[in-house]
Amino acid sequence: MNGKSNKTLLCGLALSAAMLFAPAAFAGPPLLCHPFDIGNAHTLAWGGPGWNQPSPDYDLARLSSETESLLAPQTPVIVRMETLRRAAIYASRNGAVARNLNTRLLARAGKATTPTARALALFDAGYFAETLQEIVRLQGYDMPGVGKVDTAALRAIVAAGDGSVRIDQALALRPNDAAMRFAAALVASADRRNADAATHKRIARLGAGNDRLLARNLGQIAN
Repeated sequence: MNGKSNKTLLCGLALSAAMLFAPAAFAGPPLLCHPFDIGNAHTLAWGGPGWNQPSPDYDLARLSSETESLLAPQTPVIVRMETLRRAAIYASRNGAVARNLNTRLLARAGKATTPTARALALFDAGYFAETLQEIVRLQGYDMPGVGKVDTAALRAIVAAGDGSVRIDQALALRPNDAAMRFAAALVASADRRNADAATHKRIARLGAGNDRLLARNLGQIAN
């Protein structure tokens, strides 16, 4: 078995254990274990090809500012999702970093002056929180390769606001955004909100023909 296959198996085993023994809220496709295909788009530096291979040399002091700069108005939603997935994994190591980035993402939503800017900012803040939630769900099982996680800090961030509500608010402003629907489908599946997931999946599939990156990632909501 090659290294990539082994890491995928480890993630699958961790998730299987979590689904067997965790409360019913845990289920569905992970927001962590399947990196999104973003083509040649720029995102946060990463250490290796696996979902759990962040760069050991990444300077956490620049995570918040770099993440914000990558979440530009023109950044596609799928690229935002991969950026936020990586940012959440990096930030999970240090509660102060996680809180700072979460605060900055929420502030962007408050400062947005147009419906489009507000929708993207709400989405970013919501998706980041939901990814942190996924990290919290996996604690006590296995997150091979990621290292120590500041679980108490992440739990406090997640408890302070429901990320899925912010994603819903973003969708109220952009109801036909197929890529956002794709993200919402993953989040709803993870929360076992099956009816919501089905609605989001249907709209995402309908719009995939107009979004190259979405089409490349649509297999994650195949079921």
